[in-house]
Amino acid sequence: MSRRPVVVLDVVGLTPRLLEHMPAVRAVADDGFAAELGTVLPAVTCSAQATLLTGTLPREHGIVGNGWYFRDLGDVLLWRQHDRLVQAERIWDTARRLDPEHRTANLFWWYAMGARADVTATPRPVYHADGRKDPDFYIRPPELHDQLESELGTFPLFNYWGPTAGIASSQWIAQAAQLVQRTRQPDLLLTYVPHLDYALQRHGPTGPEAIAAARELDAVLAGLIGEARDRGAAVVVLSEYGITDAARPVDINRALRREGLLEVHTQQGMEYLDPMASRAFAVADHQIAHVYVRDEQDVPRVAALLAELEGVAEVLDAEGKRRAGLDHERSGELVAVAAPDAWFTYYYWLDDDRAPDFAKLVEIHRKPGYDPAELFLDPADPLVKARAGLALARKKLGFRYTMDVVPLDPSPVRGSHGRLPDDPRDGPVLLCSDPSLTRDRMAATDVRDLLLRLNGFPR
Repeated sequence: MSRRPVVVLDVVGLTPRLLEHMPAVRAVADDGFAAELGTVLPAVTCSAQATLLTGTLPREHGIVGNGWYFRDLGDVLLWRQHDRLVQAERIWDTARRLDPEHRTANLFWWYAMGARADVTATPRPVYHADGRKDPDFYIRPPELHDQLESELGTFPLFNYWGPTAGIASSQWIAQAAQLVQRTRQPDLLLTYVPHLDYALQRHGPTGPEAIAAARELDAVLAGLIGEARDRGAAVVVLSEYGITDAARPVDINRALRREGLLEVHTQQGMEYLDPMASRAFAVADHQIAHVYVRDEQDVPRVAALLAELEGVAEVLDAEGKRRAGLDHERSGELVAVAAPDAWFTYYYWLDDDRAPDFAKLVEIHRKPGYDPAELFLDPADPLVKARAGLALARKKLGFRYTMDVVPLDPSPVRGSHGRLPDDPRDGPVLLCSDPSLTRDRMAATDVRDLLLRLNGFPR
């Protein structure tokens, strides 16, 4: 069955304020419409994307953050990649159930590995046996890997996250989407572009750096949008969340430790979080923290402690989680929500000399919480650029290296997200080129059905 193609661009961090500086993106709505997009709590990548693609809340799909405490493993794990972690049917499975000939391409939306989309791609470094890490990506069908590399070069992983994150990764992804659009002609093309995330967390959303990043990304997306329109596709541009000014770090785990609730174990003078022994600890995730409390009788005490912690705006108990749609077994017994200008660090050590060695690395899979300081070279280290250059030289020569350049002082961070927006101008937005489905506001849970209708499926 022939269907009108739909191209979806997830421009993370896009808000009505930034849209003013992005004429190519803004033009998507010229003949269609722009709508305020209600997001979910937590307003973070994995939770928001799971809602957009399933039409359900975290209580149903189970993605309660970018990571959580895996109780059966006794470990905190962020940025897992397996499709099976999403516990609700995603849009490509829905579409194929309705039309077995339907084809979806998913480029860099999360939980891609193992997904049954016809094309699926996600970052996946090469982890060498000697500890080296090289940039690469995972893609199916596998033959697309060499085709993309031959035309676009190596996937710029170190421009996708870390101190050198920048426009190169979004440019590579946009060009990959154009290639897939031309060669595979999917009915639904989903593309994630992260560039705004970097400038807004580094510098905040209101300064000249944010405007420059918006204009830079707009120029990159113009070709992809134009090619989609020339193909006759309906184009949807949306964002998962807006980033607001937030420069006040809240050391939630240190507060729990000082009260004797959080435990660590020590190896070679370095302290590691011991979640299995802790009576309470937090998985910090931007402006949201899942707080896991081992014994039920400790919950009121922990809730009272968090409520008094400076920078905490709200503490959700069982009823609060239910109202927020976060009442899932993966959630913490409590969920802390930061004040608008604050965000949560994952730090649990009380002396930087006792910090684990991964704390100064870009190490998203070992840290028991999100660390936006990974976007910076340590400003307190006058030799940091020289040491980074030496490490890079060792890498190019094939030697093991350590890029320990991330600051332990979180004060450079200027923007964050995760709580629900106080002002729609700072929240996510949805643009659509088709005027037939015009509305002023849309819930994140409605996006899946919108995309299916644009694809020609009945309501």
